[in-house]
Amino acid sequence: MFKSSLYPFFKNMAFKLDAEVAHELTIKSMNYLAPWVNNRPSDPRFHCSSFGLNFKNPIGLAAGLDKNAEAISFLSYLPFGFIEVGTVTPVPQAGNAKPRLFRYPDEESLRNCMGFNNLGMDLVFKNIENANRREKILGVNLGKNKITPNELAKNDYATLYQKFAPIADYLVINVSSPNTPGLRDLLQDSGLREIFQEVALKRKVCARPLLVKVSPDMTHEELTSVVELVKEFNLTGIIATNTTIMPERGAGGVSGKLLFQKARLTRQYLLEQLKETPEIELIGVGGFGSFEDCLDFWSRGGKLIQLYSSFVFQGPKILHDIERQLGLEMTKRKVTSFEEFRSSLK
Repeated sequence: MFKSSLYPFFKNMAFKLDAEVAHELTIKSMNYLAPWVNNRPSDPRFHCSSFGLNFKNPIGLAAGLDKNAEAISFLSYLPFGFIEVGTVTPVPQAGNAKPRLFRYPDEESLRNCMGFNNLGMDLVFKNIENANRREKILGVNLGKNKITPNELAKNDYATLYQKFAPIADYLVINVSSPNTPGLRDLLQDSGLREIFQEVALKRKVCARPLLVKVSPDMTHEELTSVVELVKEFNLTGIIATNTTIMPERGAGGVSGKLLFQKARLTRQYLLEQLKETPEIELIGVGGFGSFEDCLDFWSRGGKLIQLYSSFVFQGPKILHDIERQLGLEMTKRKVTSFEEFRSSLK
């Protein structure tokens, strides 16, 4: 059985290596460890439902860690309620020039300029097919190839949706990464509209929950435009947020604690915008690093949360800490379900 107490030793060794080298070795290690780990039953009090899916708990893994769906069998053992893999593109691509992943340990933050490096949809699909999900919810994050011009981006997203809809529990349109030139231009009304229209044709054939991931660097007007399009095309929800641009730190997108306040303000604005449409889910991601961060989101009406940088810096301990503190709070409030717990926060 994998022990969380081993993580500080593992982290100490890994952080002596280049960040991307350490990441690749970690994913390979997870792949080898998977057959020897045991599933851990979840506390039924943590179970919750969103967009027609049943989650064992509201804490998930964000896209970016397991780009090629190579470590699902290991990650599904950990107390994640859901796992999102990718970003995956139609054809394999190498991504941007190295070095392209940087750590800020004192701030529990990362900066990446990866550029959607992945093995392409066919190999990622096979990896998902062969994985042991342990009944965990699986999402697939979709992105366009760098060589695909923006005017044809809709075709990439439609192709990816068609490929993964039969095997994924939900899918995410990612047009908010800062590491593919011109990608964020697709967050404008006309770009998103074309993508949603093309994907809508595929959703008629195989309907799956579909979300769009937004940037923390968007204005309120731009976010409102996305909300209106999500409503118009009956998307399932919004993921807020992707990484943020901090030119003083260098090229790429910053995640972790350095992102938290900006992402938090974006989430708060979107939660207000979605108050009248509770059927549209907002998944919170970006800088969550403690139970208190999660509690703040839940108290404002949020439900599902994804972790990434804090999982890199704290390891599985953060998942156990959140579960432990959530259990204590539920006992203190004398509630027996996560929905009751959320209601008690209002």
